[in-house]
Amino acid sequence: MYDLERYLTVRSAYGATLGPGGEFAFLLDTTGVPQLWTVDEPGGWPRQRTFYDEPVSFAAYSPERPELVFGMDDGGNERLQLHRLDADGTVTDLTAMPDAKHRWGGWSHDGEQFAFASNRRDEAVFDVYVQDRSATGDDAELILEGDGWLSVGGWSPDDDRLIVTEAYSSFDQDVYVLDIESGDLTHLTPHEGSVRYTSVQWGPSGDLYLVTDERSDTLELVHMDAEAGDIEVVRDGDGWNIDGVAVDEEDGLLAYSRNVEGYTELALGEVTGPGTVEEFAVPELPGDVAGGVSFGPDGERIAFSTSGRDVNTNVYVADVADLRAAADGTAAGEAVQRWTYASTAGIPPETFVEPDLVHYETFDGREIPAFFSVPEAGDENLPVIVDIHGGPESQRRPSFSGLVQYFLSRGYAVFEPNVRGSTGYGKEYTHLDDVENRMDSVRDIEAALDWLANHDAVDPDRIVAKGGSYGGFMVLAALTEYPDRWAAGVDSVGIANFVTFLENTGEWRRKLREAEYGSLEEDREFLESISPINSIEQIQAPLFVIHGENDPRVPVGEAEQIVEQAREQGVPVEKIIFEDEGHGLSKLENRIEAYTQVVDFLDQHV
Repeated sequence: MYDLERYLTVRSAYGATLGPGGEFAFLLDTTGVPQLWTVDEPGGWPRQRTFYDEPVSFAAYSPERPELVFGMDDGGNERLQLHRLDADGTVTDLTAMPDAKHRWGGWSHDGEQFAFASNRRDEAVFDVYVQDRSATGDDAELILEGDGWLSVGGWSPDDDRLIVTEAYSSFDQDVYVLDIESGDLTHLTPHEGSVRYTSVQWGPSGDLYLVTDERSDTLELVHMDAEAGDIEVVRDGDGWNIDGVAVDEEDGLLAYSRNVEGYTELALGEVTGPGTVEEFAVPELPGDVAGGVSFGPDGERIAFSTSGRDVNTNVYVADVADLRAAADGTAAGEAVQRWTYASTAGIPPETFVEPDLVHYETFDGREIPAFFSVPEAGDENLPVIVDIHGGPESQRRPSFSGLVQYFLSRGYAVFEPNVRGSTGYGKEYTHLDDVENRMDSVRDIEAALDWLANHDAVDPDRIVAKGGSYGGFMVLAALTEYPDRWAAGVDSVGIANFVTFLENTGEWRRKLREAEYGSLEEDREFLESISPINSIEQIQAPLFVIHGENDPRVPVGEAEQIVEQAREQGVPVEKIIFEDEGHGLSKLENRIEAYTQVVDFLDQHV
């Protein structure tokens, strides 16, 4: 058996970006937080390029020079700053406005400029900026004043227009095309109700490719006219979501992924005409969840990140010519090669446990999907951790988790439900928990308890509720709604009181969150009625609470109030707050400290 620290130090390599001269950069968390590394060949010795205590969040190579832009915040505050890393290792701070958020919008094709969205002018809204590659600080040009949550989707093939997306909620967006010189904004997606328009990409003819549920319950890959907004379906997903699309508009390559019950199916094709895609490959990758697509220069290579419960995250690169040759049945080399070898900390990968995909019936007859993992050696009277994802517009998928594998090695089973409100199963399913239906998702957890209680491998007296963010709310709600059915709860950065959460969350987020949960103005009484803090007298199970002092999404006051009032009720409560973290734990030493205490807590109570 390996200790907790070994499992938490299983490494991840992801977020690759390919440079104009064949450069290959990626994110790797060997130092304890993700930093930028480069490697010259498949399996080559990696070279560390950034050396910070804070995690690097993304990197994007210039299309013309061996330089890249990367992003980083401070202590988890999510006020991302942009930096340029030159080939000689010099780092230039491009934004240098630590009180503002900056959201990357991409390089121009000549590599002379880049675009981004930021809330510099008004913390509650995002504007669009263009900046020269050598400029810094406030030298960026404001080209569009926004009045909401704007994102920049990339430059047109001739660099005269930008894609701009405005989000009203996680399930409602609009797409615009912005003429950079004139400032004219063309609205392409007028619609009624909630419609998703995401992953918007320029095509080789100055048209657009994106995924949307405008005409379907699930996300479809569509082609859109960049002037009139007319759409035609390219791929419909066959009842499942097309998660996203990536297009190399210069060479016409197109990759998309289909999400089938949480498992990724990838396809690679070529745009042969507006709205016409000829698929020529399904890259064979290990693992069950893939993404992070990056195209190399001249369309010669394409990089993917891939992960699975028995495969830690690594980057693979496909040779496009070899993929085409393999599809044609002609001689081909090794079409897909592994480029990174993130360590498993000496733990044999064959000891990692894969989950079973199960479905259980809930109160209204619906089938709720879940991943259920059972230790290799255990077959009866097992304690179970019910691990509930955040969001709620998210989905638990079978990607690698060192913490899950540790609990399995200790004899815990792990149950991960995708209750109503989860993404991946169509927009109807996702909206089943909106506002007044919020507690129906908690009833789905009660049904999970019933399913587990009837399973031969489970000890129904030793079930733990665990979750983060919205999943933390679900933990607290389940502990107060069904108090006698839990042995313990672990709440990480969870919502205890919807009113104080909405009052104190980052100003740029409040409208998006009110669209999901209800508004302070119209739904305050309802929000108070479902807040776990107002039913705290019901809680019986011991509780462990984790939070980051700098959390801009769910402020740390949510943790403070639930801990204080639970203790007043005589509930055994343990709390750990990290001064250098935000919405979750990004630093290895903090994860080790927190989960060492969690394990001791569960050993005591479970």
